[in-house]
Amino acid sequence: MSRVLPWLGPLAAGLFLAATPPLAWAQPAPAGVPEALRGAWFAGPCTDPEAMLLVTARAVARLEAEAPARLFRFRQIRGQDGWVIGTAGGAEAPRLMLREGPNGLETAEPEAKLRDDRLPGDTPMATWQRCPAPPVLLATVHGEGAAFLAALEHLEEGCGSGTPGACAAAIVAQADVSGDRLLSVAELARLLRGAAWVVAVQDGATQDVIAAAVGAGGLAGILSARVLMESLDYDGDGRISAMELAQDRVGFASAPGTAAGTPLRMDGVAEGAGMLRGLIEGLANWR
Repeated sequence: MSRVLPWLGPLAAGLFLAATPPLAWAQPAPAGVPEALRGAWFAGPCTDPEAMLLVTARAVARLEAEAPARLFRFRQIRGQDGWVIGTAGGAEAPRLMLREGPNGLETAEPEAKLRDDRLPGDTPMATWQRCPAPPVLLATVHGEGAAFLAALEHLEEGCGSGTPGACAAAIVAQADVSGDRLLSVAELARLLRGAAWVVAVQDGATQDVIAAAVGAGGLAGILSARVLMESLDYDGDGRISAMELAQDRVGFASAPGTAAGTPLRMDGVAEGAGMLRGLIEGLANWR
């Protein structure tokens, strides 16, 4: 959990303040996991599952009550002999195999030394089933995180496209719960709670640690969301729009300036800004 809270600040800065990413981020999107395999899968009885598997287009999260969580974020996805094989990032480049079986979803996690042309070999297979609804505890702990894991892929698509304003539009589209195309403090905090969940799962936390991380991330998320609101809500309506997210970050190179006037001494401007800040702080603390 130690990495969760420090990560919320960079997340906020990365998603909301850098709404137009470097063009170098743009990469061709790999073919995703087939839609029929996506969603929540369970091992064991639906009333009390032993484990849960969350599958998105480019990621799989495995969650158990006592064992450390596993998160595969695929850099490459390919098909082979009826299997979908995802290769995640990292030094060991772990692979996860998925396919639709007669009793549900079948998965296999081959050893790193097993060659691709010999997959799956004698790798043990696990079978997962659909359930009408997850138990309340699982939904409470993992619901927002599962939503964010899927939303993260849309954010990566928009923010990696290199299209001006696409990142800001993607953030609003994924975070907007009310449907008004504006972001409230609650909607921003939800996004940050989901991010806290992803960090905890990525770190291999157990379910109780994930729950604690989401709780702590909720408090930090509210504070971060309020800071973002104060920083970006230019019209003061208590909501952030895609236009406000993209303010000064889209089309900044076209700022024409003017040939009139003469350069000011910037040290004088800095002194004036310091005086103004001192005045504001004094008024704020005045009783």
